[in-house]
Amino acid sequence: MDKKLTNLQFEVGCDEAGRGCLAGPVVAAAVILSEEFNNEIINDSKKLNEKTRNSLRLFIEENALAWAVGIVTPQEIDQINILNASFLAMHRALDQLNTPIDIIVVDGNRFNKYKDIPHECIIKGDGKYMNIAAASILAKTYRDEIMDKLDLKYPAYNWKQNKAYPTKAHREAIAKFGTTPHHRLSFKLLPDQLSLEL
Repeated sequence: MDKKLTNLQFEVGCDEAGRGCLAGPVVAAAVILSEEFNNEIINDSKKLNEKTRNSLRLFIEENALAWAVGIVTPQEIDQINILNASFLAMHRALDQLNTPIDIIVVDGNRFNKYKDIPHECIIKGDGKYMNIAAASILAKTYRDEIMDKLDLKYPAYNWKQNKAYPTKAHREAIAKFGTTPHHRLSFKLLPDQLSLEL
């Protein structure tokens, strides 16, 4: 896996987690890697198990040149839609970087321009470039941590296990117990054959 797309010093990799979930925030990360940064295990977060992701999160936080995480709430997602919310989460992460930014490389095929900084969208970028993979790991681990904490408050939905993705068990819990303040009401929470008691 290449470390980054360009030879520019302050190339930022961006990725998000939680776009397809029925509840919880969408979380994005922005990561700049130093010239010395190296790790053979880093990959797209979806290809790593939880233990590996969590150990890599610590490694990235300690060894990246700069990193930040941005969060957009379910209420904001309902207001601006999930695509815009994903871009906003990335922008919030970028806002927190304490370095210059030469270029932004984003996992996926679309992005809302950030300030006047050039950007490049790369489909499956989290499997091609280490800075995007690192961002995917931070976004995923931070979001999972949020869902694990929410699971303690709302155990019926089993978010510790499903992280609020639309599993059969999650949808059955919504049908049985209704929604929480953390559900995205603009999403199709239930398939047509299940009715929601409001």
